[in-house]
Amino acid sequence: MQAAEKILTTSMGDAVYRYEKSIVVFFKGHRKVLSTSVYNGGYHEDLTTVFNHDCTVGPGMPCEMLAPTYEGHMRIIAGKIGLDPDKTTGMGTAACMDNAVSVSETYKELTVTAVVTGGIEHNAGRAGDPADYYKPGEKPPKPGTINILLFLDSDMPAGTITRALVTCTEAKTAAIQELLQGSLYSQGLATGSGTDQTIIVANADSSLYLEGAGKHAKMGELIGRVVKQAVKAALFKQTGLCPASQHHALRRLERFGVSREKLWQAYLEQQAHPVLKPEFVSRLEQLVTDGEVVTLVSLYAHLLDQYAWELLPAAETAAGCQQLLQLLAAYLKVPEPPGTLEFTTRQAVASLTQLLVQKLLV
Repeated sequence: MQAAEKILTTSMGDAVYRYEKSIVVFFKGHRKVLSTSVYNGGYHEDLTTVFNHDCTVGPGMPCEMLAPTYEGHMRIIAGKIGLDPDKTTGMGTAACMDNAVSVSETYKELTVTAVVTGGIEHNAGRAGDPADYYKPGEKPPKPGTINILLFLDSDMPAGTITRALVTCTEAKTAAIQELLQGSLYSQGLATGSGTDQTIIVANADSSLYLEGAGKHAKMGELIGRVVKQAVKAALFKQTGLCPASQHHALRRLERFGVSREKLWQAYLEQQAHPVLKPEFVSRLEQLVTDGEVVTLVSLYAHLLDQYAWELLPAAETAAGCQQLLQLLAAYLKVPEPPGTLEFTTRQAVASLTQLLVQKLLV
């Protein structure tokens, strides 16, 4: 059994402990809570605790369900960690609680704190991506991937807490997009994962009463700042996702279907006397981490994004892509791929892929 570790006391006086693969917050006073969880979710004023739980059996292992439904599973977890199942709400995740990050900021009497766990590289998605689940009734959902506990040390009406949820979600999405994490379900940039959850706790005992949590309000600014910082730090601790790991041409191209294995197969098709795969991977890594290559590939990907968003027509996108291919071919000292009569994203990606393979054939 893991020893209980007190990791934080919020500005409200609430004690935050880490134990039993969970982060548990024990309220010192009256709190207003808004939770996106299926388990005791929605708006409540009678809860005494909230928690975030790692549902995995062990590091790198799958999650374990203790009941046929997710709600039943979370009730069992609440009891196991010593909480009243009717007076708490909780989130499940596959992220390790040891990788949780807390960030606080204060302005005058107001303090905002975020405690975040997260990993997005196996479940990243963009709002509006194709989905295949539609089944009314009970569903044991996957545990949350980016889970946010957000503490607002102010009293406020229920509508303001709901507005804070919008600001919090925008901040999470901004953090992910600033890392240029691609969706695993489309060619777009991710806006979150399919299973993110958030619990917001406001201090009903506070003499400070605020009604603004949007981007024009100071509380909204603090929410945006702490959530962005905490999400980025949590993603780094869980999976190593950070600006340095994203300085990689393949990381920019994964969402378009370009991978090490596909480049290897293309190389084998064109090279009569191929090198051993480890040698190929070493050459490829040098190529795709070269600063000039990363820069030009990033610009290329952004052109394809603007074409997908209908900000650029096909002719202008094709011209821009061809110019970037010329610059990249000149830098790599390989033949420039020929242009095509009809522009498509698939064709554009194929031209860029072929150019990279040409360099690897040299």
